[in-house]
Amino acid sequence: MAGNTIGTLFKVTTFGESHGKALGAIVDGCPPGLTLTEDYIQEELDKRRPGKAKGETPRKEKDRVEILSGVFEGLTTGTPIALIIYNVDPQSSAYEPLREVFRPGHADFTYFMKYGLRDHRGGGRASGRETVARVAAGAVAKRVLQEYHVEVYSYTINLGGVEAKERDLGFVEKNHLFCPDPTVYERMLAKIEEAGKAGDTLGGIVEILVKNLPAGLGEPVFDKLSADLAKALCSVGAVKGLEIGAGFKVAQMKGSENNDPICAQGFLKNDAGGLLGGISTGQDLILRVAVKPIPSHRLLQKTVNLRKEEVEIQVGGRHDLSAIPRIVPVLSAMTRIVLADHLLRQLAILAFRARLPFPDFFKG
Repeated sequence: MAGNTIGTLFKVTTFGESHGKALGAIVDGCPPGLTLTEDYIQEELDKRRPGKAKGETPRKEKDRVEILSGVFEGLTTGTPIALIIYNVDPQSSAYEPLREVFRPGHADFTYFMKYGLRDHRGGGRASGRETVARVAAGAVAKRVLQEYHVEVYSYTINLGGVEAKERDLGFVEKNHLFCPDPTVYERMLAKIEEAGKAGDTLGGIVEILVKNLPAGLGEPVFDKLSADLAKALCSVGAVKGLEIGAGFKVAQMKGSENNDPICAQGFLKNDAGGLLGGISTGQDLILRVAVKPIPSHRLLQKTVNLRKEEVEIQVGGRHDLSAIPRIVPVLSAMTRIVLADHLLRQLAILAFRARLPFPDFFKG
């Protein structure tokens, strides 16, 4: 079956389930000679790790990564990099009452209709737990992008209707919500506490900013950078919408307003969000992602079971009150995976354009 792999030159395949033995990723196409350690990957995983703050699932997972292959003496070898993260605290018994019930808002019904069976333990492959493998692979992509000084920032600009006005990138890494606005951070915390007391959950909006991205990344026509980013970001389960640059505001603009004028020094504004024709312009890449509320809340919900009987359920188990903030590093990871892939694809074109010679060991 297909659907578990993304990328062309930089290719990532993830595996594992929420309550299985382990999750992991195979990264194929990473260039050789890059320094890479488990500690480096762990820094990204720790940003997503559960149970760090109020409002997050109390599931106790250290999410310790092991590199099984593709790295020798601290350097990538150019061969597939296998990464694995073992589950240590699944507690599957909490899901036993849901074995024959479809949880509203989850993929239970659609997985059953596709495969004729489903892993009811926390959602299996459809669980947010699957994203730990994406973050691990995204750390490898980050290492590739570092060689060209490409930086990816993701931060929360809306949580439950509380909107960030400022973009203080220095503050983003200083708070667990990845909020870029010190003036609304406490209000976001209060909103989470309010939802928790009510037994409900929250959605929000995450903005992704990419700096130092070279011009020319993206492949016409179906592999536009915009199209591949949309696929990657919308493959994250909680994502329900994507904007690039001015986004949906362009529907209210005139062409004379929307176009970004160009002068000898570059573009004069960036409503295009750093993409024209699906190819990067060299400006900042700006994306915004709408994140739905976690569907597992404590309130009664109407549904049906496998016998088509109407029932009411109250979902148990351990859950976040919002996919934000733990989805933020996941979105960074997916952005990096796509950018690393397109960077390598463009480097191949540039190498041919320059007619770079092949090295000859015996003529050196």
